[in-house]
Amino acid sequence: MTGAAVIAAGAAAPASPQRWLARLAWLLVAAGIALLAWAAWGPWRDAPAPYRYRVTDEGDAGRFAALGLQGFDALQLQRVELRADGIDQALAVGHVARRAGGAPVMVDWENASGEPLVHVDTRAAELAGLAQAVREHTPEDSLLLAWWDTARALALLTGRRTPFDAWFGEPFIAPSPWLARRSSIETAERGFWGAAPSQPQAREFRRFAEALASDERTGAQALRELAGGREAFVVVHVSDLFKLGRMLPQQLGVATKDFPLRGDLHGPIVFVKRWMQEQQWSGYTVHEPSDRIARATFVTDARSAQTLLARLLPLTSSAPLEMRDPVLVHQQGGYWVYRIPPSAP
Repeated sequence: MTGAAVIAAGAAAPASPQRWLARLAWLLVAAGIALLAWAAWGPWRDAPAPYRYRVTDEGDAGRFAALGLQGFDALQLQRVELRADGIDQALAVGHVARRAGGAPVMVDWENASGEPLVHVDTRAAELAGLAQAVREHTPEDSLLLAWWDTARALALLTGRRTPFDAWFGEPFIAPSPWLARRSSIETAERGFWGAAPSQPQAREFRRFAEALASDERTGAQALRELAGGREAFVVVHVSDLFKLGRMLPQQLGVATKDFPLRGDLHGPIVFVKRWMQEQQWSGYTVHEPSDRIARATFVTDARSAQTLLARLLPLTSSAPLEMRDPVLVHQQGGYWVYRIPPSAP
């Protein structure tokens, strides 16, 4: 009560001319800072996206044999380069696939920039092996739950149903100099890949992300509810840790580090273990997004290590083979496939 009375009394007291001048000076400084910030940002807010996709080749799966997609009928493929103004070399190279009249779907992506860049690295051969296993070992009417980029690719290659077949564009992945152009980038991405999801789809995907960021028991039940009583499988990839950490950073702490591949992984693993201990992080996993790079992904605290997604993936703090809800049924490279039981065990 005394403190409140003092504040009230101070507010009622007349201010001296010197105090008013000081306040006015601070207001002018604040206004100047705001004006400078607007001036710096203003020219960029309506600027076009700082990059473009350039198609450099196209054909059927036979023309792109190295991708390993020959077993998937009627695919039309394009090789695309991500090009930025003023830079001679492509920042990334990808391959998109579609069927007649359908929207393009990313099936292969290699980022050469060294910075987070629009998409995460994806290997078509790994994805093709996963899709073949899904076709062989899951019922045709089963439901697939996966991060939207994986879900779109599997829907295209397998014909299985998924609620996440739109271009969600989450999380937003861009280097710092491009952040001011987020609106233009998102508009350009939707224009290239297809329309944004409907509001119900967006809500469902948010529920899926929240389930992965929940503890194991809560998350498994949330996946069951999303499945709605149908035969369902959840597919996760090591890179989903990075994506979920970007989308829900308050719920999942994640860090990544790339290492050049020179022979086997023994050298990088020694460094990764030492670095994790120095940072006092809770677990890690390593995968190879390309033939040139090994990528270590860390969970940075004990709570993050207990999220459902971390438990489903092969971190040093997890045991996927011992999972009972959901149940592991297949592993393909960085992909892990689980069956969602209709009821809790």
